[in-house]
Amino acid sequence: MRVNILVGGPVEMVPQDEILNRKDEPWVAADYCATRLLQWGIKPVAAIGDFDSTSDDEFAKLKSQLAEIEIFPPEKDFTDTQLGVKLAIDKYQPDQIDIFGATGGRLDHLLSNLFLPLEEDFADYLTKIQFIDRQNTVNYYRPGEYEITKLAGMKYLAFVNLTPVRGLTLVDEKYPLKDWSGNIPFSWSSNEFVGEKNHFSFTDGVIAVIQSCDQLGN
Repeated sequence: MRVNILVGGPVEMVPQDEILNRKDEPWVAADYCATRLLQWGIKPVAAIGDFDSTSDDEFAKLKSQLAEIEIFPPEKDFTDTQLGVKLAIDKYQPDQIDIFGATGGRLDHLLSNLFLPLEEDFADYLTKIQFIDRQNTVNYYRPGEYEITKLAGMKYLAFVNLTPVRGLTLVDEKYPLKDWSGNIPFSWSSNEFVGEKNHFSFTDGVIAVIQSCDQLGN
């Protein structure tokens, strides 16, 4: 099962068409995103947050339509994204968690979201978490050998070392790399696919793979 999560990043970065294509799948909404999903004709299975940006009338509508609402104080120990992922895991134990609205806007929010899968609470789901916006997809990998498929509309390919990494090899990308190791976070950015499928491998660490494009998609 795939669970989708909408959190409160800039709406212009959210691929609304892709979200509408998933309207029959489970959705978890953070804070005002519950209202946004209802406006788009999607009823989330749960909403979570402090709801300080939701009006009294909007919150009354949420209470009348949603089966599960979890309210937290504004001063809390977890971000809205963390709360949404925790709820998705506890409620569904999904095979895949796709997160929308987690990029753009404040840089501290972006970094918090990017590093979220490394946290102990989510480590078991690291390879099952994906971030999606109108210009990027982010997937996470543990050591191994992989084949990746080029997504429609995505020109660029980046390999981001989130931890010390050993043996990174880009086999058949436009700019290959052989048996590279390093101890600091580093982004091998602006690489590109050769063909529709490419391969990479590494022996230690955690890597995020980003497919991206210059122009905003739908």
